[in-house]
Amino acid sequence: MTVIDIPGSKSVTARALFLAAVADGTTTLLRPLRSDDTEGFAEGLKSLGYAVEQEADRWRVQGRPAGPAAADADVYCRDGATTARFLPTLVAAAASGTYRFDASAQMRRRPLAPLTRALTALGVDLRHGGAEGHHPLTVRAAGIEGGDLTLDAGESSQYLTALLMLGPLTAKGLRIEVTELVSAPYVEITLAMMRDFDMEVLREGNTFTVPPGGYRATAYAVEPDASTASYFFAAAALTGREVTVPGLGIGALQGDLRFVDVLRDMGAEVSVGADATTVRSTGRLRGITVNMRDISDTMPTLAAIAPYADGPVRIEDVANTRVKECDRLEACAENLRAMGITVHTGPDWIEIHPGTPKPTEIATHGDHRIVMSFAVAGLRTPGLTYDDPGCVRKTFPRFHEVFADFAHGLEGR
Repeated sequence: MTVIDIPGSKSVTARALFLAAVADGTTTLLRPLRSDDTEGFAEGLKSLGYAVEQEADRWRVQGRPAGPAAADADVYCRDGATTARFLPTLVAAAASGTYRFDASAQMRRRPLAPLTRALTALGVDLRHGGAEGHHPLTVRAAGIEGGDLTLDAGESSQYLTALLMLGPLTAKGLRIEVTELVSAPYVEITLAMMRDFDMEVLREGNTFTVPPGGYRATAYAVEPDASTASYFFAAAALTGREVTVPGLGIGALQGDLRFVDVLRDMGAEVSVGADATTVRSTGRLRGITVNMRDISDTMPTLAAIAPYADGPVRIEDVANTRVKECDRLEACAENLRAMGITVHTGPDWIEIHPGTPKPTEIATHGDHRIVMSFAVAGLRTPGLTYDDPGCVRKTFPRFHEVFADFAHGLEGR
């Protein structure tokens, strides 16, 4: 059995940084993820005047419930979607201030419109410097009264998360009616973390009521990243091995841990314990049809191992993967076809047929998840290379080193 220590969750680290910044008191984050995205979020907070102290395995954030210390600031969000969506929302509740946000070319292409429309509906003076609904943008803060909102979160649950975390900072709170919602487990992460920072949200179906009142600082332990763990779980199922990831168990916040249920349906043995999860190969992978709407970040992981199954693998309801760091659905199809695999696609689905993949250069499109997913395929198809292997720095800077050690361990068995 191989035990893998997975770095902290990107999603949890980003939410914790937001909540710590607006909480009353000093919050200590234990085992936060250190990656380009989370470092970018921390740098953004510093640009806004928040005190953030970063040590190897703990970060301390001095909260400012009244808003940023800086009355005027420029914030560069890098490639980070959470940074680019959460920080403009955070500053919008400040009593006063002018804040300019920009991002990488990749992030500039990613949509913001449902969120910026919602903020504008709340009376926020928000102006785009280029294309409507995209970065760059400027927020002229003057406080937010609150009230009722209707939100379409069918493109990204991050729009809803940003507004939920904003709610307690408004004068009267928010009532948000959601018409469409994708990646719902990420919203559950948000609600659980808000409770940990002393704020309870009332949910009735797809209507969320957030009272005013603010947050209280705490010590917060960041659990391992379940999306990152998916590569190692998939590797176990693909190579006839067994992998255990500590820190992800029955009480895990992240819905992407449900990826192991997909592997179970394909034939792997799965054990989810109190504080660890183990995947053990049974020597075969079955073809399946699976809806991955709620765990779409793991869609590329499944797509990369699908050719090695004994029947077609069809992944459905993943339209939102087309507006991630790249069009992930099309990127998976492109690379699998280059490997000689038969692939069919539709607006929100991909169907992958069994085959014998051949080595090729993977077109990463600058997307960390494309690299890490096809690294798993590389365990069965040696010779795969990548046009931009370094883009893994977004969430797992040491991925290639860790995965090479992991693969070497498999060879030695």
